[in-house]
Amino acid sequence: MTSQLDFFASAAARLPKAERARKAGGGEAAQKAAGDDEALAGYLEATGNYRVLRKLQPRQVVERPRPEFPRRGIILDTETTGLNHRTDEIIEIGVIAFTFDDQGAIGDVTGIYGGLRQPGIAIPDEITRLTGITDDMVAGQTIDMARLTSLVAGADLIIAHNAGFDRPFCEVFSPLFHDKAWACSVSEIDWRARGFEGNKLGYLIGQSGYFHEGHRAVDDCFALLEVLERTRPGQTDTPFMELYQASLRARIRIYAENSPFDMKDHLKKRGYRWSDGSDGRPKSWWVELPEEKLEEELHFLRTEIYRWDADPTIRRLTAFDRFRAG
Repeated sequence: MTSQLDFFASAAARLPKAERARKAGGGEAAQKAAGDDEALAGYLEATGNYRVLRKLQPRQVVERPRPEFPRRGIILDTETTGLNHRTDEIIEIGVIAFTFDDQGAIGDVTGIYGGLRQPGIAIPDEITRLTGITDDMVAGQTIDMARLTSLVAGADLIIAHNAGFDRPFCEVFSPLFHDKAWACSVSEIDWRARGFEGNKLGYLIGQSGYFHEGHRAVDDCFALLEVLERTRPGQTDTPFMELYQASLRARIRIYAENSPFDMKDHLKKRGYRWSDGSDGRPKSWWVELPEEKLEEELHFLRTEIYRWDADPTIRRLTAFDRFRAG
């Protein structure tokens, strides 16, 4: 007689009745049931017809971090009332503090904070749809600055998944964030070279074999931490190692001010972006490059854009300067 499995039942429910009764209580029963579920997941994956996503489990906070990981990192995420840091406000901050070493190996989680904040306006409907945060949830809520400061003040590096968005909001919110080194896990990791289809957090966590409750700040922080430490087949360094090394290198921002109008398509094709001057940058086309590419780019501008020995405005940026507004 052929046995049948109900794949929509839990592993415990698929056990014989007597076995289920024996396992009804205690932590050992829960561990066994989890093991049975994992065995079933492994079976499905082995057929080649299924991909199983496992629920992301937050890491435990340790009281005594290992001394071989002396550096302190922060993964930060914000939820806001909109996209403009000058007019919109933070309504949630999530932070995970962790340790790492000089090679970029991640050590221990040392602290977590997630806090809601009531803004000066009603939360727009589209923000509630995106984040699940309602006016009732934030009513009377404030960020615990003492707790936030205890985690962030000593950080060697703050990481955000789109630091160009989070850093300006955080610097408007508090001077705590002004003089910190920041890194961006969107722009400073080559996710496509690592085999990912895109750099959105949902893609990264899903293609790493997990799912999580997205668009809440602390949940997104834990998801990013997990992705940053995982390598894929054929890779030796983790995404965090790549990110940390990128944060140590200076970059150059070049502003092609007063470039001929008919050269705009050439600049766009080369990766330049337009700044209208409203964000504090010069009104011009601009590009950001590794420091070692400076002379090559100046040659391009002088020979193909200006066609004379121009000296465009240049800014040297470190992790302490990058991702600021303007």
